[in-house]
Amino acid sequence: MKIQVDRDVLAEAVSFAVRLLPAKSTLPILGGVLIETGQDGISISSFDYEVSTTTTLAATVEEPGKVVVIGRLLADIASRLPNAPVVITERDNRVSITCGSSEFTLLSMSIDEYPTIPTVTGKSGVVKAADFADAVSQVAMAASRDDVMPVITGILFEVSDKHINLVATDRFRVAIREIEWDSDSISEMTSLVPARTVSELSKTFANAGTITISFSDVSDREIIAFSADNKTVTSHLLKGTFPPVKKLFPDAVPHHAVVNTAELIEATRRVKLVVDREGFMKCTFSQNVLTLESVSGEQAQAHEEVDAIVSLDEAVLSLKTDFLLDGLAAVHSEFTRISFIAGETATKPGPILLTSQTSKESASSEAFRYLLQPKLLLR
Repeated sequence: MKIQVDRDVLAEAVSFAVRLLPAKSTLPILGGVLIETGQDGISISSFDYEVSTTTTLAATVEEPGKVVVIGRLLADIASRLPNAPVVITERDNRVSITCGSSEFTLLSMSIDEYPTIPTVTGKSGVVKAADFADAVSQVAMAASRDDVMPVITGILFEVSDKHINLVATDRFRVAIREIEWDSDSISEMTSLVPARTVSELSKTFANAGTITISFSDVSDREIIAFSADNKTVTSHLLKGTFPPVKKLFPDAVPHHAVVNTAELIEATRRVKLVVDREGFMKCTFSQNVLTLESVSGEQAQAHEEVDAIVSLDEAVLSLKTDFLLDGLAAVHSEFTRISFIAGETATKPGPILLTSQTSKESASSEAFRYLLQPKLLLR
């Protein structure tokens, strides 16, 4: 094999190919990237049996062929090559990379041991890349990072012909975001995709214009594919039953408070400086004021007041500061509506619901909803 390719194009393609590879793998071959010539250039792919990436790029092919080399090493080399065309040659299990005055020689890895890159041919639809990236950023933070329950480390895709609901939970909170999409082949289906994979690919494709999402129609290959421009990412689906968290959202909530989002974020950050190890603070809603207090602390205490429009006499909750900050950051509006869901008893409050608010008086679309469970009531 012998090819010539632009330096910047190669560096960007290899960086994409290795981005989703695990830092360490029990099988060294899975740390490799496959470079393969085609009719119009070359393709660069990676696959670790869970996530695959493939990108095609223009190149001058002098001799066709394919080779596997260590992915992260190739990415490091490509990112530091001088500004000149890159020539890649494979001979006798050695890969030569020449660029200007620089030359590297790498050992090739076994083609026979490298797994077949998966392809998805099935039902698909198209979503705006910016909307998708925005939605993923709002819900991914609520996905669990605890592998003890793998099913909640994913983002649930609830798909219809016009909308996709993205849902994530870690048992203490739930985030849901609805986005529009266009599909002529899907009426209703669900898929559970690892949150880390969705987060990474959404950032990669954020400026792509549109993303095509395809669902495999082969029963023994439970995978999903995301394609934009000349890049494709496939991911295996998580198995198991996602908890029925949508039933936690009531049809209507009679009582709520409206606060300025930025003001509450800054006040919470200040109180967080002195909260105890568990990270909870006391929140008192009353008389159009939200009072934030550190629950305990022998060395320091904090007290903050934030203006609020409160529709009930009083509500006292204990909220985890990090979880509250995550929800406020995801609201993406000047004001936040905090709705109070009735609890089982006076000492066991229900969760609060965070939604966006366009002004102090007017609620905006509830495309994003964030449900947060408080700790036991503190008085």
